Amino acid sequence: MDQAEIQKLSFSRRYYYRYLVSFVDFLVPQDVAKVEVSSFEAAKNKKINFTDSRFDYIVASDVLGHIYDIDAFLLEVHKRLQDDGRLVITQYSALWEPVLRIASLFGLRKAVIEQNWLTRDDLKNFVSLAGFETVKCSSKMIMPIYIPFISAFLNKIFANIWPFSRLGLFHYLVARKSGNGFVKKSPSLSIVVPTRNEAGMIEKIVKELPELGEFTEIIFIEGNSTDNTFQEIEKVAKKYADKKKIKYAKQKGRGKGDAVRLGFDIARGDILAIYDADMTVPPLEIQKFYRALLEGRGDFINGSRLVYPLQKESMRVLNVFGNKFFSFAFSAILGEPIKDTLCGTKVLWRKDYQKIKKGRAFFGDFDPFGDFDLLFGAAKLNLKIIDIPIHYKERTYGQTNIRRWSHGWLLFKMTIFAARKIKFR
Repeated sequence: MDQAEIQKLSFSRRYYYRYLVSFVDFLVPQDVAKVEVSSFEAAKNKKINFTDSRFDYIVASDVLGHIYDIDAFLLEVHKRLQDDGRLVITQYSALWEPVLRIASLFGLRKAVIEQNWLTRDDLKNFVSLAGFETVKCSSKMIMPIYIPFISAFLNKIFANIWPFSRLGLFHYLVARKSGNGFVKKSPSLSIVVPTRNEAGMIEKIVKELPELGEFTEIIFIEGNSTDNTFQEIEKVAKKYADKKKIKYAKQKGRGKGDAVRLGFDIARGDILAIYDADMTVPPLEIQKFYRALLEGRGDFINGSRLVYPLQKESMRVLNVFGNKFFSFAFSAILGEPIKDTLCGTKVLWRKDYQKIKKGRAFFGDFDPFGDFDLLFGAAKLNLKIIDIPIHYKERTYGQTNIRRWSHGWLLFKMTIFAARKIKFR
């Protein structure tokens, strides 16, 4: 429904549809091939006739309630989506059925049409049966009538806080096709290693990182070291030139995030990985990330250090509590369970990173660490984020570059920023 159609509606109905259209626009990236299925067509014909085109996004807003055979409809949607496409569903909550019927009696809503009333679990079940996997699912809006200031406050704040978040007028769900049928058999891998004062680890990294896929390249980004890290990178790259694909560059900016972005720009692999130069994550565990992405378990694979027992001195007690706090906050904000937001090991498809990069203006260049930038971008693109538990070892060389209190305060401010941009909108 476009703005011209919304303008024709009664005053009492305009607010709901403007909110719905705005929210769907937030869920669906710009510049993608998309189609929105009309609820009017569904109510009239009881089925949808698609063209033979294939789409990046198919949006079904308030449609499933009118469909005679939801399974058949979703199977047809599955055929019409690109292999890495997304299905977006919004649907009235069954909890609101009595209220909506009363609203119809008073002319605040169009006359009741008997329809299917679906819970969030019903939506998840239907898409699963049709070969989809749910990426995110929640509810929105608890005040469908416009009252200045009050409606915005209730819908942006209250509607996103438990238990009020269970009372939303409509459910929304974003799903992707199960599996990963669009990847080639043995995709190449680029491993970006940000390095600062890690001269003693360079050769060990090159020797121990696994070779995967069509080729594996290791990309060192040296970041303003005070020791001989860059000279060591040059030396090791020359020594292993006939055995390993090694690239390197000096960072012009500052911060790990800037180093990762430079490394990703240099990378030519189908899959991009970040590996911390302190080697607190065993190198061979990169294989788990590669396999999970290749098998379609997720679109963005995030390491979690908070499952296996931590090696002595690998993480201080305050850091453990800090990581748990940020994981709880991010899980609530992004609507996906993320156990360890700050783990340095992350893996994603290069094509998806290009989309994150293209949409970076939505959040701005605000993250010196790079972790939040990637997680926010992945969530905004409706990528399936999954955790892989890793073993976390004690650092054996050098000192950490993390300043716990100042960096912790910066991370907290970024969390509040993300909540405003993603959750409370």
